[in-house]
Amino acid sequence: MAVLREKFSSQASPELLAAVREIARKEGRHFQAVLEEAMREYIENRAQGKLRASVMAHFQASVEKNRRLGELLAK
Repeated sequence: MAVLREKFSSQASPELLAAVREIARKEGRHFQAVLEEAMREYIENRAQGKLRASVMAHFQASVEKNRRLGELLAK
């Protein structure tokens, strides 16, 4: 069964496009397949409320920095 596809036009930075093309080349895949996978993962992550790794790193650093304060407040 053929998957229905719809053409669209958009713009992205040359660096971003080059990185996606390089991934496709290294994996022997079509550019559109890699782009579609990236869009699916983005939508899934947003739907599940997943945060970016950098956001989680800042949160974890804040928790560590304020651990003693949290312990005092818990008493």
